[in-house]
Amino acid sequence: MRAAFSLALALLLAGPVLAQQPRPATCPRDLFQNEAGFRVQQTRLAQVANADQATQCRAYRDHVAYLQKSRSVFATCQSGAERARNVGEMDSELANYRALIANRCGR
Repeated sequence: MRAAFSLALALLLAGPVLAQQPRPATCPRDLFQNEAGFRVQQTRLAQVANADQATQCRAYRDHVAYLQKSRSVFATCQSGAERARNVGEMDSELANYRALIANRCGR
């Protein structure tokens, strides 16, 4: 019983240390590229707003790929409330674009 309590206490105290994994050295660059990629994606989506359905669907699928990559960067390179906000935003956008693709593009 005492050993189980000691193990539980050790895991509880180690939790914050385990959660603070070292971030890759590329994070500053990755976050910068995320920001630049967002602007590119917004431009691409605006350019296909009046395009044919096939062109729009390709752009939407490309955008989903960007959002997945962007989510991964936020999840890896940020922490705390900022990470939670950005990962949540990416999850929401992914859900929205996947629904859009399902409704307009099939598959």
